[in-house]
Amino acid sequence: MKTYFLLAILTIVLSINAFGQKPSMELSFTAADKEFYVPLDSIFIVNLTQGGDNTLFSPDTVLVLDYITSINDALGENSFSVSQNYPNPFEGKTEFNLYLPENENITITGRDIIGRKLLHYENVLNQGNHSFAFFAGMQSYYMLTVTGEQTSQTIKMLNAGSKTTNGEKCTLVYTEGNGNVNGLKSEKVKNNFVFSPGDTLQYSGYATTLDGIAGNAVINDVPLASTDYEFEILKGLRCPGTPYVEDIEHTFYNTVQIGNQCWMAENIKTRTYKNGAIIPNVTDSNEWSFLESGAYVWYDNDLSWKEPYGALYNWYAAVDPNGICPEGWHLPAVNEWQVLTNFIGGAGAPYGQKLRSCRQDASPLGGECNTLNHPRWENTGNSVFGTDDYGFSLLPAGLRLGLGQFDAVGVYGAWWSTEEYDFWFSWGRSIFYDLESFGEWYDYKTAGRSVRCLKD
Repeated sequence: MKTYFLLAILTIVLSINAFGQKPSMELSFTAADKEFYVPLDSIFIVNLTQGGDNTLFSPDTVLVLDYITSINDALGENSFSVSQNYPNPFEGKTEFNLYLPENENITITGRDIIGRKLLHYENVLNQGNHSFAFFAGMQSYYMLTVTGEQTSQTIKMLNAGSKTTNGEKCTLVYTEGNGNVNGLKSEKVKNNFVFSPGDTLQYSGYATTLDGIAGNAVINDVPLASTDYEFEILKGLRCPGTPYVEDIEHTFYNTVQIGNQCWMAENIKTRTYKNGAIIPNVTDSNEWSFLESGAYVWYDNDLSWKEPYGALYNWYAAVDPNGICPEGWHLPAVNEWQVLTNFIGGAGAPYGQKLRSCRQDASPLGGECNTLNHPRWENTGNSVFGTDDYGFSLLPAGLRLGLGQFDAVGVYGAWWSTEEYDFWFSWGRSIFYDLESFGEWYDYKTAGRSVRCLKD
């Protein structure tokens, strides 16, 4: 009888202990560049199934997922709320929103990672939503604290690559305020990360590459148990929330965030407009030279050039109303190319090298940059080498001349813009293997050039 009693007590204790524990799993993250370890700056996690996100900042690289409760407690429907800044990590500039349930005197302070006070803002703000822009100084990490009459909240922000838009001092700019509360719930979801078994999570890891350039990588997974993940870091920052884009043929392209623009990080290679219409593949040079409608080719009419460089399109295909870029993306205008070059410092020397892929014969950067394999830039003893500082990775797909001949793969790259120069010519951008500039140029509309798409 005594034995049965003890067994019963033990069973009850074990049951209480089992049910008292919250099931959880640990997700740990590391990063590598060219198979060498690099320290992570931060990990941005998005629940693609339920929505919501969370950010881990170095040295914290382990995410504990609770099956039952969220990482953060749910927020009240009408409470004081500060959204996580977006994008985060960012380059030089980022934005965040503040919701106030009533009129309040608000103080905002910014500090660096060791607690030094860098900025101070104070104002009486009305009930509703308010937007702010933050411009970084020289620091990499910032803690921004918003204090009201009853409470305060702090967000952590990472300035990738320590890029400054305001010299040494950081600044805060009030950009918008209104009494609308309709967007409140969606803003608060960002602060409330919920996980259930079977959810698909997206992890974006941010780190500095071995050659000192800010980069990141993205992993999608359905975690079913504690897991160790390793990011293979790519140069440049993938666009927040859009690390890749899919065209109508289900081809995926990496993206890159440069300033406030989100670009494809590679040339498009679709044979189909986004509405499903087929783009004619015109291989005959004589037929090509007289076209006044859209067409594409692979370099030298050889399909093996598709993967390394994408397709070559005449201008009529690039601007066709059926749409060559995926839904939500478009062919850039001349002024949009200008925004890109303005952000990096200019279009002249040496700024073209910063946008050009480092893959080159005899590249002094070594590793995967030093290669004779396509895709790559040729080298004939000149000292012009791509550094790809932003992950834009321009590559020399060559071109098809207006009269139909192919030329300059590995030597020259050219990309269309939307504007016409005159009846025969249209504007674009181009870069030669032995020049440091990313020049504005015009070419025959019948010429075959590459296409880079820009997010709307």
